[in-house]
Amino acid sequence: MPNTVLLSIKPEYADKIFYERTKKVELRRVFPDLEKDDLVIVYVSSPKKAVVGYFKIKNIIKKEVRYLWEEVEDKAGITPEEFYDYYSGVKLGIGIGIFFKKSKTFKKPVELEKLRQELKNFRPPQSYRYLKPDEWEIIKRLVDYDFE
Repeated sequence: MPNTVLLSIKPEYADKIFYERTKKVELRRVFPDLEKDDLVIVYVSSPKKAVVGYFKIKNIIKKEVRYLWEEVEDKAGITPEEFYDYYSGVKLGIGIGIFFKKSKTFKKPVELEKLRQELKNFRPPQSYRYLKPDEWEIIKRLVDYDFE
């Protein structure tokens, strides 16, 4: 069974994924143990504070930062300066690129307040967290999920 993870993404990058369609890879310094076809639910951080959409993982690459840029420069939706700033000081100099497919917004985004009403003690992740099956069932209902 595929994993489902809740991933926090800044609003500007979420827009590039879901609306502008200029971002095809999510960059991370650390990332959970996920693989092809796992599901990523996107929580857009402040000021939006809402679960807005999802994508399926196409593949994940882990490379030295200097080599990672060569593979993601035309898909990351950021400048070289932003890329190298993000990865400055990263342990072992390894960066992670999560390539995705089937990115889609939910019919009904769910704001943080509603998530907290429905999921006891809900805290948006700083970076990511795995969703338990019961949490994912509640979120699916809230967002009117129709997976293709």
